[in-house]
Amino acid sequence: MGHTATPEARSGGLTATEHRLANGLRVVLSEDHLAPVAAVCLWYDVGSRHEVVGRTGLAHLFEHLMFQGSAQVPGNGHFELVQAAGGSLNGTTSFERTNYFETMPAHQLELALWLEADRMGSLLTALDQESLDNQRDVVKNERRQRYDNVPYGTAFERLTAMAYPEGHPYHHTPIGSMADLDAASLEDAQQFFRTYYAPNNAVLAVVGDIDPEQTLGWVEKYFGSIPSHDGKPVPREGSLPAVMGSQVREVVTEDVPSRALMAAYRLPEDGTREADAADLALTVLGGGESSRLHNRLVRHDRTAVGAGFGMLRLVGAPSLGWLDVKTSSGVEVEQIEAAVDDELARFAEGGPTPEEMERAQAQLEREWLDRLATVGGRADELCRFAVLFDDPQLALTAVDRVLKITPEEVKEVAAARLRPDNCAVLIYEPTGGTTEEESEGA
Repeated sequence: MGHTATPEARSGGLTATEHRLANGLRVVLSEDHLAPVAAVCLWYDVGSRHEVVGRTGLAHLFEHLMFQGSAQVPGNGHFELVQAAGGSLNGTTSFERTNYFETMPAHQLELALWLEADRMGSLLTALDQESLDNQRDVVKNERRQRYDNVPYGTAFERLTAMAYPEGHPYHHTPIGSMADLDAASLEDAQQFFRTYYAPNNAVLAVVGDIDPEQTLGWVEKYFGSIPSHDGKPVPREGSLPAVMGSQVREVVTEDVPSRALMAAYRLPEDGTREADAADLALTVLGGGESSRLHNRLVRHDRTAVGAGFGMLRLVGAPSLGWLDVKTSSGVEVEQIEAAVDDELARFAEGGPTPEEMERAQAQLEREWLDRLATVGGRADELCRFAVLFDDPQLALTAVDRVLKITPEEVKEVAAARLRPDNCAVLIYEPTGGTTEEESEGA
């Protein structure tokens, strides 16, 4: 059949087997007969970090084009066929990958595999100027609706641009710029697809109520004849010093409901113990209503209506710790900022209490197990660890790694990274009325 299998790995009753087709497509299967459903997840190793200056947004544009028709499935057929079969589907783009996924009644699994193979193998035959223009307009409209015309909508884009220097592969976000989207030609799009949408640049995970041999047979039948493609450029170097060295600040005056303090801290790369320790630190500090920042700012000081601290895990560049505080009416941002710095300094000095450590580990464990409990979530994690870490089995043991982190490690990473000289700070000031955006280049 042109594939090789590696031994099964087990974790908490979950198993996964790995196979590779002759054309390079990696296949990960995980059997689970709890419910008569099956999830198909396809990760392509392409995201906004693979784009070049002047052509940002192509990865995200392709996520839309993949639903625009292929050789045997014209127009909106992909959506229509999946939904008519009782399934659900979508696709998303990030800095480091683009993924496509369907959850189907188990007896409709073959349909989902055929659909994914048809667009991987034949999208270019259906890609013309009309569909490119159509989806380019859709993406530009999405940008307006989700970024440019909503309160705080460009915060992530602004903070990313501040946290990663000009020219860095993570300096721009996956949505891309209007100007670059306008500049993309049909030839640009065709070349992008040839380079990145090849079977040897993808991982396919199928999870759920499946017969592995039959599933592999279908995968071989539909994907096996798609040619591989060599010549993909190596992603640009994304490493940076562990600490920024000085704080970067920007104040934006916009029509927003309240003042806000947002900040991005440079954190360790994903896949390291330090990253797991950082995740636990942010959970103690800002993960929910029992967190330190919520207790201090919302409950005790009553200077904020909400305070959260989360982590954007990244592999090819430092991860980001993302702080988001919305102030109470009439409260100055400086007051909030001083309280945040105070809490971070106290945490760096003393670390988490045993109760906080236990609660944070339980919270992250529950989130992980919730992900692995659904067929779609497990398929996504198997793909993630295969694409980003070259080992899907790591998905099944991620919980164990979080539980092995010590309080000392959490304290150390907080002291090393959660410092005023290692963050980009973005402050929102309300105008009290609708105004044109003051800062250019959003």
